[in-house]
Amino acid sequence: MAKIQLSKRFLQIPESPIRKLVPLAASAINKGVKVLYFNIGDPDIETPGVMLKVLHKWRKNPIAYSRSHGEPELLAALKKYYHRLGFPFIEEGHLLVTLGGSEAISMATLAVTEYGDEILTFEPFYTNYNSYAAVNGIKIIPVKTQARNGFHLPPANVIEKKISKKTKAILYCNPNNPTGTVYSQKEVEILVSLAKKHGLFLISDEVYREFVFDGKKHVSILQFFQEIPDQAILVDSLSKRYSLCGARIGLISSLNKNLMSGVMCIAQGRLSAGLIDQTMAAQLTQVPKSYFLKVHQEYQKRRDVLYRGLKSIPGVTVRRPEGAFYCVAGLPVKDSEDFCRFLLTDFNHHGETIMIAPAAGFYASPGLGMNEVRIAYVVNTSSIKKLIVILRAALLEYKKSRSRVVNRA
Repeated sequence: MAKIQLSKRFLQIPESPIRKLVPLAASAINKGVKVLYFNIGDPDIETPGVMLKVLHKWRKNPIAYSRSHGEPELLAALKKYYHRLGFPFIEEGHLLVTLGGSEAISMATLAVTEYGDEILTFEPFYTNYNSYAAVNGIKIIPVKTQARNGFHLPPANVIEKKISKKTKAILYCNPNNPTGTVYSQKEVEILVSLAKKHGLFLISDEVYREFVFDGKKHVSILQFFQEIPDQAILVDSLSKRYSLCGARIGLISSLNKNLMSGVMCIAQGRLSAGLIDQTMAAQLTQVPKSYFLKVHQEYQKRRDVLYRGLKSIPGVTVRRPEGAFYCVAGLPVKDSEDFCRFLLTDFNHHGETIMIAPAAGFYASPGLGMNEVRIAYVVNTSSIKKLIVILRAALLEYKKSRSRVVNRA
């Protein structure tokens, strides 16, 4: 019998550092340990009531396919949303509804590359960029950012050194996952300038747009859509903004007609996003401003509690996140993945432990992030305070346990 083999591309898809430890958490729970989850950006903030009413009142039977482009009601609501942000040139034809922001990113990277091409991004970065690159047969080229300056972008000449003949796009996330960094007007203008100079596409992941703290202003790529109409691509999502992670509604937007025609072909091939999900999401223009004010205040409060708590733990280093709901913290350990496993397999504090994400998986360069973790502050301040207590105790116990191992050796 002839030997069969799976594709090399398929086997190169990396395991998610965000979810890889889930089986260990399940095992801990089976042993009676309560696990507090800080590993994934799945907020406990309530979904707006106007959206939930759609579920309560749903009577359409059967539940049919929706349109590949997106339901007209949702597209009209999204158009109104972007107009309110100050971008009145956006029309329904510039928008296509996707299965979350994830599909939008995958569509965008597929649209602008050939097999073997490269896309620049800034590390640490949203780990699934690597997954989409592997699926689409392209390569992520990392540009390193530094914790000491809050993971802001390096100078233009440093970025430019990474650009090669194979580079087709620059992909960035603003506000950033995993660092919580919010890029300034000057930083985004540098990326626009490089895109113009080298003929590159510029893809902006703006899933966390509403979550910008300390009076900072979010700078959207939409400000530059008319300046670089064929190069600028927005990927967006309703998951975090409205606590709709399970509804899987995102979008891709561009003024590039050929690009939008191409992603429409992909959308037709996967048929459609969910009809009920889109009908819920179409209520976004009915969500009161007070909802966002309350949510924004809550996340900033959580950020402050987490930041102060982490700063109080000896050996922990952290910069104050400027947006989103994540932070990257340095721990006094050599291998943060080993420590994250220890939290779930060998440690509990009065019957409780925490699940956090080792940060090495958010880097593409070998050896980086080995002592760092990403923490998602998506739960209430009471739980965040528990996180600090548990983390402090776990670091002390981990140091003792590893010393015992060394001494026995």
